[in-house]
Amino acid sequence: MQAYKNLVGKTYWVKTFGCQMNLHDSERVSGLLDSCGCVQVATADDADIVVYMTCCVRENADTRLYGQVSAMVSAPKPPSGKRIVAIGGCIAQRDGDRIRNNIPNADVVFGTSALSSLPGLLDESISNNKKSIAVDIDENKEGFSTDLPSSRAQRFHAWVPIMTGCNNFCTYCIVPYVRGREKSRTMESILAECARYVEDGVREITLLGQNVNSYGRDLYGSPRFAELLKEVGNTGIERLRFTSSNPKDLNRNVIDAMAQTECVMPHLHLAVQSGSNRVLKAMNRHYTRESYMQLAQDLKAAMPQIALTTDIIVGFPGETASDFEDTMYLVREVGFSSAYTFIYSKRPGTPAAKIVDPTSREVIQERFDRLAALVAQLAHESNGKDLGKTVEVLVEGVSKRSCDVLTGHSRKNQTVHFELPATKEVQDFVGHMVDVKVDEARTWYLSGTAINEPR
Repeated sequence: MQAYKNLVGKTYWVKTFGCQMNLHDSERVSGLLDSCGCVQVATADDADIVVYMTCCVRENADTRLYGQVSAMVSAPKPPSGKRIVAIGGCIAQRDGDRIRNNIPNADVVFGTSALSSLPGLLDESISNNKKSIAVDIDENKEGFSTDLPSSRAQRFHAWVPIMTGCNNFCTYCIVPYVRGREKSRTMESILAECARYVEDGVREITLLGQNVNSYGRDLYGSPRFAELLKEVGNTGIERLRFTSSNPKDLNRNVIDAMAQTECVMPHLHLAVQSGSNRVLKAMNRHYTRESYMQLAQDLKAAMPQIALTTDIIVGFPGETASDFEDTMYLVREVGFSSAYTFIYSKRPGTPAAKIVDPTSREVIQERFDRLAALVAQLAHESNGKDLGKTVEVLVEGVSKRSCDVLTGHSRKNQTVHFELPATKEVQDFVGHMVDVKVDEARTWYLSGTAINEPR
């Protein structure tokens, strides 16, 4: 790592918005700054450098960013007396130089493929008291962010990107425009990284990509995600997850690999977005309600304990009452364990943003509320099936509500809480597995009692 004398001893704080890919990129930003002699702190008020890793998938992310960055103007100054504000991620990639006009106190802007430029931009900004920008969508120039240092948020979990970009161009989605086209890492580099993590004590790995099921198509001529799952399973990792999956590319080979690879967790997030074939076609999703429901049946047949979760958009331009009822029907039929539900957010530059929709906001909100109520009902029913059972939990830390309650996730990705035993310390559990007898099943979490020693 090149020496940047102006960064040595500087404190920094990173705020992450959006998806798991942004969480991974934030860990790389922390690794870069650590390697330059910077010191991470717990709050923005104590930081000489504040970095915002942004998301532009939904409009509220823009609003939150602008509000938080603008608020830094009146925030207490750090001991150094000067704070540098850097904005990275998808909003930076999309808006680039315009950010400086809209957010005057932004000192540094860097795009999704320009992570490695950040130390130099910060050093220049501190040295010359000038604003700097690096927005670059040429992935071949910067390479994969996995080549950069990393400072993992959790020692027992690691994000492993297997590809970047997306070729699908769903009509509502800005991702292909800010993350570029699909580009896969070699299988050898992925497996080597996973093996290093296992050797370092990592117990759970999440493979990342905008559409993991198409992994390898650009490198090998056809997708090789099923093969990759099996090979990562051979590294000795105890828990393996992956996201995101596009239903159009989820095939029998991947389902079989999931079922046959012991470390693959019985949980899959499979975004459906709508249950209407007409809306799915308008979204450019390339699958039907019937094919999606067949996938759900095939997954449950191969992995009877699997928990299926999803994303659903309400109010896509032109969605009718009949279209919405098709979505409600599909949600009931599949029986999702949970779902992220969103009211459609217009993203400038996408084809759907040009569609005029006469549906009132009140009607869309009423539909959204009905869907949210159904999702909550199904989530409660799903969790209720584990009442009285014992679930394996990877413990992540203490609950936000009490330092005497530990929290983690089950194999099905349910949040699980349990009380810290009187004779134990928190550090005895964090990063370890423990079996929890479920005493209470709520809509969004389970709670119970640890019945054995952490392992």
